[in-house]
Amino acid sequence: MPRPIQARIDLSALERNLQVARRAGSARIMAVIKANAYGHGLLRAAEALNAAEGFALLDIRDAICLRDAGFSQTILLLEGFFTPDDLPLVAEYDLACVIHNQQQIDMLEAYPSRGSLEVWFKVGSGMNRLGFAPDKVPAALERLKAHPAVRDITLMTHFAHADEATGVAAQLDVFNTLAPYRMARSLANSAALLRYPATHADWVRPGIMLYGASPFAEVSAQQLGLQPVMTLQSRIIAVQELRAGENIGYGGLFRTEAPTRVGVVACGYADGYPRHAPTGTPVLVEGQRTRILGRISMDMLSVDLSTLPAADVGSHVTLWGEGLPVEQVAHAAGTISYELLCALAERVPIVTV
Repeated sequence: MPRPIQARIDLSALERNLQVARRAGSARIMAVIKANAYGHGLLRAAEALNAAEGFALLDIRDAICLRDAGFSQTILLLEGFFTPDDLPLVAEYDLACVIHNQQQIDMLEAYPSRGSLEVWFKVGSGMNRLGFAPDKVPAALERLKAHPAVRDITLMTHFAHADEATGVAAQLDVFNTLAPYRMARSLANSAALLRYPATHADWVRPGIMLYGASPFAEVSAQQLGLQPVMTLQSRIIAVQELRAGENIGYGGLFRTEAPTRVGVVACGYADGYPRHAPTGTPVLVEGQRTRILGRISMDMLSVDLSTLPAADVGSHVTLWGEGLPVEQVAHAAGTISYELLCALAERVPIVTV
């Protein structure tokens, strides 16, 4: 019998979350499926999100995989190309590329003027990660517009604070200084799509919301109408009856203050569960909320069964997902839901429903 841990992927939830994104505005949707669709599986996620007008990812191999699987939507490489050798593949597979630095334009200008390339030109509006500074935009855009192989140009930027109180106003003002350029535009990630209609423009780029997690610390996914796609679940494989004053796990980080019933769960950091999750991180046992105790091991973690007398070896455990939002687990562990979902280990079997 295989180890009892598995990740259950609800494809219908992906479809419903895409509908939430669709109802938020009239822009075309560029579904972000980078990082193996945030750990959910590239091809299975793309199939469930097939109603989106485009897919955004990083690796050209993944983009080719989508084309070979028959997906005809716009496929956008979010970091563009890295060497001139990428350009023949970009043209062959009709991939859209983000252009975010002068070196990419240089490579493009050295590329023979055949084919028809779709370019997404990235403006650095304040995040200071990728993109052209506003004063560099005019000259760079003129170079692209003059290139005979460039078919279309979409202006884009990325917000640093769309999920925070700071908001998007400052970056939006910077981006809007480019108003004389009458081109398609793309600004909104999940947070901006849900909160700032003025950012919707021609294309929106939802990511985390598609997978059923809230981009906001103060608003739950359920309040946004989102449904969890991934449920990480396992079972209790052992039960320990401890006296007061006994330690649990490596380092003895938790010491019992009273007689304590402890369940050992087949899930650890080698499965993608965060090692730094502290005592008190929520978990469900047979649908009832309890807490993790002590340090996470490579293959196991311990949970408090003191108030769950019916729980025993074989009891179902939900680490995150249905009934336990992944963002709650992430918050307890001092991280974000993106990291937990993307960290799902390859050894965890995936079951789709």
